[in-house]
Amino acid sequence: MISWFMDTAAGLSGSTLVLAVVCFALFCMFGLSGVKGTIEFMSSLGKSKKRLDQTRIDIYNHLQDDNKTQVDGRETSYQNLVNTYYDLATEFYEWGWGTSFHFANKIKGESFHSSILRHEHFIAGRLNVKKGAKILDCGCGVGGPARNIARFTGADVTAVTINQFQVDRGNELCKKQNIENQVRLVQADFMKLPFPDNSFDAVYAIEATCHAPERNGVYSEIYRVLKPGGVFATYEWCLTDKYDKNNLVHCKIKKDIEVGDGLPDMCHTSVCTKALGDAGFKVVEARDCALDATYGGEPWYWPLTPSWNPFQQPGFQFNPLMRKALPAVLGVLEMIGLVPSGTGATQVMLQAGGIGCEQGGQTGVFTPMWLMVGQKESK
Repeated sequence: MISWFMDTAAGLSGSTLVLAVVCFALFCMFGLSGVKGTIEFMSSLGKSKKRLDQTRIDIYNHLQDDNKTQVDGRETSYQNLVNTYYDLATEFYEWGWGTSFHFANKIKGESFHSSILRHEHFIAGRLNVKKGAKILDCGCGVGGPARNIARFTGADVTAVTINQFQVDRGNELCKKQNIENQVRLVQADFMKLPFPDNSFDAVYAIEATCHAPERNGVYSEIYRVLKPGGVFATYEWCLTDKYDKNNLVHCKIKKDIEVGDGLPDMCHTSVCTKALGDAGFKVVEARDCALDATYGGEPWYWPLTPSWNPFQQPGFQFNPLMRKALPAVLGVLEMIGLVPSGTGATQVMLQAGGIGCEQGGQTGVFTPMWLMVGQKESK
């Protein structure tokens, strides 16, 4: 392999040679499937220079710096905060995680992909919908869950995200998967949904409304567009009863998650449950799915646990060597202009968020799957 690479590289020069060296290094790090996905990821980044640059990461960091912007300021600027975050993070998410941007416990015998699907099907089952029902996905990313839930239920899904790049990418994937007549992504702020009252038979949100500046506002909007008798189900990112605001380790975990995941501020599970009731919903269910049995499997944070196995992704990216190597590789690509400036800094930010989530799971102070099911009263 090495001699073949040296013979091939001898005929290359300039940025092409640098890219070849980087790809060979990635092959050694990830294996063939990892390189293929990484080349696609870097190719996409290379086309994103108008959307991504060092200025964008600087703006985001300014909003998340407590010495420059307080929580009230982040909540007021939540649109800019969240939109900038997903401009920076979306391609990294899809590269390292897939098109469903959420966690799931892994039952023994499941693959990562099948655990993600089960988690989505579980919440879809709480919606009590029939084939042809109209469902709203609040905070859809690039639409992975929307497409999976549409196939699972036979429902028609409208999915909203504040980020236009995610809309364009998601609708492109819908077309590629021949489901564009059943699933569509729309650019919208879920604090001001652009739909008439009583528009949807059911609404769900998967690890998304944590980006809202305050929960009552987003839950009230969901209540407004939901038909009487309809169900809203959500997995929320929350602090648990184990969180101690006077514990410096806990406080750092909270901050790392907020910075690394585009959150204005994280709140306790009780705050979310109360807000759901205050918005008018009858609270049917409220519990932490992170505590569900895995039957010898793995907890939700297992993919973030550092690993030296290159086929355990994204855990391999979190080992001490890779935490330094990946930003360095991206830095080389920045220097030769193949990816936008700030790409390496974005990777470092996201790594810190992943580490915060993993530590939050290990300590039990954080859950990404506080399940709430609420029903709008029938008229």
